[in-house]
Amino acid sequence: MTIPLLTPAQLAAVMEASWPAAASHRQGPFLIRDGKGGGKRVSAATAEAPWTPADLSMAESAMAALDQPALFLIRAGDEALDAALAAQGYRVIDPVVAYAAPVTTLVPGPEPMTTFPHWPPMSVAAELWAEGGIGPARLAVMDRASGPKTCILSRARDRAAGVAYVGLHGDTAMLHALEVTPSQRRQGSAHNILRAAAQWAQQNGAAILSLVVTEANAPARRLYASLGMSVVGHYHYRQK
Repeated sequence: MTIPLLTPAQLAAVMEASWPAAASHRQGPFLIRDGKGGGKRVSAATAEAPWTPADLSMAESAMAALDQPALFLIRAGDEALDAALAAQGYRVIDPVVAYAAPVTTLVPGPEPMTTFPHWPPMSVAAELWAEGGIGPARLAVMDRASGPKTCILSRARDRAAGVAYVGLHGDTAMLHALEVTPSQRRQGSAHNILRAAAQWAQQNGAAILSLVVTEANAPARRLYASLGMSVVGHYHYRQK
């Protein structure tokens, strides 16, 4: 089956809907996001129209007013912005790769009793996220997503082992915040979570499961490729 590729616009839309900023506003050609501590993706500015060097200064001031660092998300087509920021001393941080696959590639789901889709997240799910550095500000991002969503808890060796959040936008689901506790790794939990996410997505009308991961996370990328997921996009951030 041919992978139904996500366009850059579709990828951006599902990211915005499933992992939303607390607020956003236009500052000239730039969209300024108020992340409220929810991570880089919800705190970064993006170019939404043609810009000038003066617009960069205004965007920087708008982010400073939110008590956020000057941070820009660079997507396909932003090559001129990337070069301009580099010339001003902005450094590249966290290059990211986006993956996607038809949900049919990942179903059927895992064995019964290995994963538990539910919403809102149980306390044990929040504890697993906290162990991985995903605290209340990121849980608030999940909470404010308005579309269909779920938390997937996995078990291994009769203990809670891993957790992820999945949000749905249109016919695409996006998995975020996948964490497996160190003592329970290499037990198949991440594999089970991905299959459970695809099963939940299919049951809720989605055709595609997507996610993003840093380029540096080689083990995760190997897992996604082994499950038939394909690279559908790239982006990175520029920060002073």
